[in-house]
Amino acid sequence: MKVISVKFKESGRVYYFDPGTMEIHRGDYVIVETARGTECGEVVRGVHEVSSNGFNKELKPVIRMADGVDVRRMHQNRADERNAYRVCEQRIAAHGLEMKLVEAEYTLDRSKLIFYFTADNRVDFRELVKDLASHFHTRIELRQIGVRDESKMKGGLGMCGQPFCCSRFLKNFQPVSIKMAKEQGLSLNPTKISGACGRLMCCLGYEQKSYEYLNSITPPVGSTVRTPDGEGVVQEVNVISGMLKVRSTVESLAPKYYKREECVYLRGGRRGRKSGEGSKEAAPKENGKETAKEASREGGKTPARDSDAKGGKPRETAAEAGKPGPRAGQQPRSAAPEAPVPAAPATEPGEE
Repeated sequence: MKVISVKFKESGRVYYFDPGTMEIHRGDYVIVETARGTECGEVVRGVHEVSSNGFNKELKPVIRMADGVDVRRMHQNRADERNAYRVCEQRIAAHGLEMKLVEAEYTLDRSKLIFYFTADNRVDFRELVKDLASHFHTRIELRQIGVRDESKMKGGLGMCGQPFCCSRFLKNFQPVSIKMAKEQGLSLNPTKISGACGRLMCCLGYEQKSYEYLNSITPPVGSTVRTPDGEGVVQEVNVISGMLKVRSTVESLAPKYYKREECVYLRGGRRGRKSGEGSKEAAPKENGKETAKEASREGGKTPARDSDAKGGKPRETAAEAGKPGPRAGQQPRSAAPEAPVPAAPATEPGEE
């Protein structure tokens, strides 16, 4: 289907609209209907084809091409928004509200004035709305946004020296967790991995999938590997270059660097591998620990019999357990055996 790309702010999102039969080119201004009302936007990409599978509902059509009057009105609204911003800040201070004003925005026909703000808690701004409506004589709308949206609206420079990703090309905010910083080997100092908004930097998620793959094929620190010079313990890992610093089990040999391809994971490490020999060898040990715990809970019952019970075979009753002859030097007892199964209470021989 044919669409055009339109944006309404310098650092705002790009929206698709149906051009119909009009010839629209990049740099033109168009009048469209949005959720905020009638607006004038700049075309950042002319008519082009996109797949219709990604659209949940029908696109809104372009009303008409913007003329000189519409463009002058849009620029006048931008100038009046700065004055509205100052007035609203004064009213907020007068009412003593704990909220931070971010931006003011007029619709093209000036039928609505929208104020964006941030606040830590819920704010009762009903009196403020009445005060602003009596001053501007138009419909007032207050919208609370997050700190990330604030940075996107205002813009700025990140610690990398580039403009904020959110105000430059990011369309939607993706979730970012501290786990990403750990897997990438970054410092967990909040001042180094947080952006200007105070949240974790969005760029942590750019290479996360690559780090997940490299970590899955790289032996972790503390694991035992087999090298061309024999077995050793991994002391340092650089997943990007694929180099591992390995200390040999022979004390006379100094630590040496090896490529990832030269090392074969054997066992151990702080993080389990997703695939490979390590997972196969580590499994029996873990299962052995669990089996020992189960055996202690079952009163000494062997793992094989317990697994048979789990596999669908009936557990042995106390009477069946007493059928084999007694030990040498002992008299047969009619009571339950020494280690009854808690899940199957002991029964008297005559109750079978």
